[in-house]
Amino acid sequence: MKRLFLLLVFIALAPQPAGASDISVHGFVQGNYSVGTAMDNPDGGSFKLAEERLQLKLDASSGPFHVLVKGDAFYGHVENSARLELREGYIDYTAEKWDFRAGRQIITWGLGDLLFINDVFPKDYEAFFSGRPLEYLKKGVDGMKLGVYPDFASFDIVVVPFFEPNRFPDPKRYSVFNPMPGIPQDEKEPATNLENTEVALRAYRDIAGFDAAVYFYRGFSRQPSVMPDNLMAPTKLTLFFPMLSVYGASLQGRALDGVISLETGYYGSRQDGSGTNPMMPNSQLKYLVGYQRQLWEDFSIGMQYYGEYMLDYAEYRDTLPAGFPRESELHQLASVRLTQFLSHQTLRLSLFAFYSPSEDDYMLNPEVKYNFSDHVWAALGANVFGGRKRTSQFGQLESDDNIYAQLRYEF
Repeated sequence: MKRLFLLLVFIALAPQPAGASDISVHGFVQGNYSVGTAMDNPDGGSFKLAEERLQLKLDASSGPFHVLVKGDAFYGHVENSARLELREGYIDYTAEKWDFRAGRQIITWGLGDLLFINDVFPKDYEAFFSGRPLEYLKKGVDGMKLGVYPDFASFDIVVVPFFEPNRFPDPKRYSVFNPMPGIPQDEKEPATNLENTEVALRAYRDIAGFDAAVYFYRGFSRQPSVMPDNLMAPTKLTLFFPMLSVYGASLQGRALDGVISLETGYYGSRQDGSGTNPMMPNSQLKYLVGYQRQLWEDFSIGMQYYGEYMLDYAEYRDTLPAGFPRESELHQLASVRLTQFLSHQTLRLSLFAFYSPSEDDYMLNPEVKYNFSDHVWAALGANVFGGRKRTSQFGQLESDDNIYAQLRYEF
């Protein structure tokens, strides 16, 4: 809360020319509800999510300055608590060949559809698995972004002093796999100092009609690793975030009557380059091939193939303690998205599906969305999980199937 307060003060006191020429206030009121259909939650409840939410967004611009503040107030019935959340809050300055943004901002890089290689910024997977609107998958970071636009290419430089981890499903409401149940856990985030400041760089331009980009990131894994105080007889677990460097590239353009996407990234472990520490994630090579096409009017299909190849696999295999589940050397994941619009595009039928050939698990997300007017829409969908192993990404969630409903009024 202290960080949010400081950001709001910074934005409120930021220098702005008097008499802003463009000010607008928009927002929405929304209800989100999700109930389990397979079995009760580990805590005995049935609802994964039940909340009413109000969002207000203020935009103000004058000359080269632009301020945006977007905040949510909501009441969660599952937690029986009310909260305030600053989704975004930043100030922009725009010049002819560069721009600058400071504050809380949501940054999206890379080409994947719900698959992230060079998008190294934080995600909220609990929001995604529980049926919140897709926009809530992305979390904001508190930092600065400089964009520079010379004639030969464009560059984004992002500096993030405050680490923000991914959010994963709460074990009180989801049957997530825990290799050491019942042992106390303590989470340790990277300290806020100059040495731990995250830095990300993107350079991009058009090459022969294709959008090309290269990426660099120096920071931390946003998924925690587990360090027991004793491998043989642990009494305490420390969740920590290993140091990480990412080097990547992407290419996207029209081909084969559709759009082809190619993306890759090298995830370098900065604490265990040899891969001999089983408590540290090994370095990986990640890659993605995607294809999108409109097959007929108002119907489109998108397909992706994604892989993670673990380097130094023999060292990982030989040092893994007994009883720990072994990861695959090559983790594969395929996805398909089908979208059909009907009734003058007021009705949308969609299906998103994941399947992993290496883990033999899956996730299905069918959804129906209807726009009653320009201001009111509703959606009904489901999240269905399954797999033969309780240790895999989707297999561990096979007891957490749910149906969800969303209703929003925008103003």
